[in-house]
Amino acid sequence: MSNKQIALVAGAVLLFLILTQTAFVVHQTETAIVVQLGKPVSAALKPGLHFKLPLVQSVTFFDARVLDYDAKRAEILTEDKKAMVVDHYTKWRITDPLLFYQTVRTEAGAQARLDDITYAALREALGRHTLIEVVSEKRTEIMDQVVKQSQELLSPYGILVVDVRIKRTDLPPENERAIFGRMQAERERQAKQYRSEGQEEAAKIKAQADKERTVILAEAERQGSTIRGAGDAQATRTYAEAYGQSPEFYAFKRSLEAYESSLKDNTRLVLTPGSPFLRYFQ
Repeated sequence: MSNKQIALVAGAVLLFLILTQTAFVVHQTETAIVVQLGKPVSAALKPGLHFKLPLVQSVTFFDARVLDYDAKRAEILTEDKKAMVVDHYTKWRITDPLLFYQTVRTEAGAQARLDDITYAALREALGRHTLIEVVSEKRTEIMDQVVKQSQELLSPYGILVVDVRIKRTDLPPENERAIFGRMQAERERQAKQYRSEGQEEAAKIKAQADKERTVILAEAERQGSTIRGAGDAQATRTYAEAYGQSPEFYAFKRSLEAYESSLKDNTRLVLTPGSPFLRYFQ
């Protein structure tokens, strides 16, 4: 290889090294700033091809997408002095890379500030509401307040808070046992109340049934007495008519019935021969 060829190869290698040290690409999902000796010397760079001075300048890249920060569980006291363990997360993005680099430098530093500020805002907002409001009634309103306050406090760091949400709320272990005990006692009280109300209703139904039964039996007895009375009256009229038609035959029949019912086995009667009872034997 000739000296000319060697010089061309060396020049190409040198040119390649210079290009790799000076040219860089910012992707669509990123922003970047150029830093010289630890100090930023450029504004936020948009996606595309850019250049820097080799050796003395470097490039710091930042994620331009919405990022998630899952905070640690923390205990917060509500307005009605109820302790609750809150697990929340924050969605955020870098809006000013230069300001971001000058204040917190990295995502880890930003997460530390997010943790402090969002937790403080969340604790302050929840502290102005009761447990019931936090859990169900005013959850959305409370979180909107937290987002607004966090945005105001984090904007000087080049950070925009997109959203803050509570993933889960729990009670401290000692409170859980006390609340479960109260819930159990309340359920037992309600069960006793339902049972007593059921027994009271059963007693009312039974009393009403007994009343109706008594009324039905009394009505049946009245109707039976009426029917029996009517029957006895009819029998009396029949006997009277029969007696009126043939008094002698009626007396004879009644005497035979009396003989049948009186003169049975092992029956002893002491009568005189002239007794009227024996007149049909003569």
